[in-house]
Amino acid sequence: MTTTQASASAPPAAVPVHQRVAELAATHIGPWQEGYLSDRSHAVAALARLRRGAGRGAGETPDLWNLIDTDALHTPATGTTATDTRTLGEQQLVRAENALHAALTLWAFHQQSRGAPMHRRHTRERPAGLGAAVRQLMPADGIDEPVRKRLVRAGTAPDLVNLTQRLRDIVALLRRQDIPLDYALLAGQLYCWQWPDGPAAVRRRWGRSFHEQYRPRPASDETTTPDTDKDAS
Repeated sequence: MTTTQASASAPPAAVPVHQRVAELAATHIGPWQEGYLSDRSHAVAALARLRRGAGRGAGETPDLWNLIDTDALHTPATGTTATDTRTLGEQQLVRAENALHAALTLWAFHQQSRGAPMHRRHTRERPAGLGAAVRQLMPADGIDEPVRKRLVRAGTAPDLVNLTQRLRDIVALLRRQDIPLDYALLAGQLYCWQWPDGPAAVRRRWGRSFHEQYRPRPASDETTTPDTDKDAS
C-alpha cells in the first residue's frame, strides 16, 4: 500500500477536547443569541438565568444544570472504525464543563441589553480573541495602562473562579463599548487554562492577540482564507 493510499484510508484524528468545548459553546450560543436579538421569550429567559451564574463556579449554580446541555461531552469521540473510540476522563469532563459554564455565563452578561451580537467568531481579518478585544478598548495610538493591567491580572488568577470574576470585569468594559468577543474560542482556552502549564500557554495567546490587533497585515493576507483556528488568539 502506498503512503497516499494509507493516508486516504486512515480514520480521522479525534477532535481535541478544547475544540469540542469550543464547538459546544458555539452550538449553545448561536440559537440563544439569535433568539435574544429577536426578542423571543425563551431566549430572553435563558439569558436571565445564565447571567446569574457569571463569575461563579459551575457547582454553585444548580439552576443552570438543566439549561446548559453537556451531553455532547459525555458522548465518545469516534472516528471511522469501531476501535477508534475515546471517552473523556473525569478530569477532562469536569474541566470541560467548568469552561463551558464560565464562557456561556460571561457571554450572557455581555449580551444583556445589547442590540447587536456580542459573540462573534474570530478570523484573521476580524480578530475577536480576548487580547484583541481588550486592545480595542484603547486609543489606536497608545496603551491604556489600567485596562492592560486588567488583562494581566486575569492571566495571573489563581483558579478558574477567580479568573472568571476578573474576566467579568473586562467583559463589563467590552459591553459598555459594544465590542464583541469570540466566546467559543474563550471556552476552549478556559479548558486549556485548567491544566498544568495551561495558564502560561493561554496568557501567551492573549498577549499575542493583544499586540497583533493593530499590526499592519501583509498585502498577501487579503486573499487568504480567514484563520478560524481556535488557538489563533
